[in-house]
Amino acid sequence: MRRAVFPGTFDPITLGHVDIIKRALPLFDELIIAIGVNADKKTMFSLEERIKFIEDVFKNESRIKVKSYIGLTANFCKNEKAQFIVRGLRNSIDFAYEQSIAQANAKVNGVDSVFLISSPEYSHISSSIVRDIARHGGDYQDLIP
Repeated sequence: MRRAVFPGTFDPITLGHVDIIKRALPLFDELIIAIGVNADKKTMFSLEERIKFIEDVFKNESRIKVKSYIGLTANFCKNEKAQFIVRGLRNSIDFAYEQSIAQANAKVNGVDSVFLISSPEYSHISSSIVRDIARHGGDYQDLIP
């Protein structure tokens, strides 16, 4: 079974995330959307809300599982018997950041990374932009599912 993990904070899940998930799904038998929990990071939405948002979006897709984890993503992958990590890249800055992490995960943990380039219509969207718009009372509905 080809199992992959798509890790993130998903605070909140955006149309960019949904695009990557839908495009990754044909590549794997199962895709685990893994919400990383970081006690030092202040989120806008609770873990329970973020899980529900994602489950609602993908309620009709049995090959998608939603789980949360604490600690290293590669350790979570090993515990879940996932051979791949899926990452979405919006630009070259994302690639530069993700490249060394991917190389370390492959070398140390035997988990390969699969990079999917964001579709142009979603490359400007990030959760932090959505949160900033929300905090200032703006309309962010066109950026989330």
